[in-house]
Amino acid sequence: MRHTSNGKKQDQSQRHLFHFRFAFTTKSRVLAALYDKLCITSEGNELSHYVRNEDELASLFGSAGGASIRKETDVLHPVYQRWIESSPFAVVATSGPGGLDTSPRGDPAPLVRVRDNKTILMPERRGNNRIDGLRNLIADPKISLLFFIPGINETVRVNGVARISVDPALLESFTIAGNLPKCVVEISIESVFFQCARALLRSELWAGNSSARQVPTAGQMLAELSKGEIDGDSYDHELPVRQRSTLY
Repeated sequence: MRHTSNGKKQDQSQRHLFHFRFAFTTKSRVLAALYDKLCITSEGNELSHYVRNEDELASLFGSAGGASIRKETDVLHPVYQRWIESSPFAVVATSGPGGLDTSPRGDPAPLVRVRDNKTILMPERRGNNRIDGLRNLIADPKISLLFFIPGINETVRVNGVARISVDPALLESFTIAGNLPKCVVEISIESVFFQCARALLRSELWAGNSSARQVPTAGQMLAELSKGEIDGDSYDHELPVRQRSTLY
């Protein structure tokens, strides 16, 4: 009889556990379905205005055209090499533990040197010593560059991985005005493709902008951000001479 009683208690416990699991699972499914309904069908609910997966994203755009696919290469094709060797400026993107960073780089063209069809070299000149992008490369070597040529509306994108070189002979080869770069970023190319002109045409980037004179100067921004601790007028007055004397 004792064995039978224990068996009944065990059966009851199993049934209670089954009912609990069933109720919990059912409730979870109901909540998930309700969340989906709120996100997708609820009019006026702000959740319905966000794209949550690639299928929803793809439904907003058409398929990429053949030219958009064919233009991408995994090496620096000679036609891309000719383009990049005429570029004096690029925006460089990196990622690290502290987050993302984008930073401008400029030199007399070519900004980068082509070592071979899988490698380009970019000198790192003196700057503000924040070195956010270089710090990122220590932690995560992934890098992306967007090259510009003044007056040209297409741009060229290069994605790859990078390492930082301080080889003395390499640094010496990038000397400008008697000054060596601090280091050279060696970029192993994974993909290259040109970006169509629409963004630059829409922005009229090279057309000039009459509102440029209305934006705050570097000194004015620093004065406001430092709450007056930095004298903005003095900063702006001294800046041109300081920049010329420390350009390289």
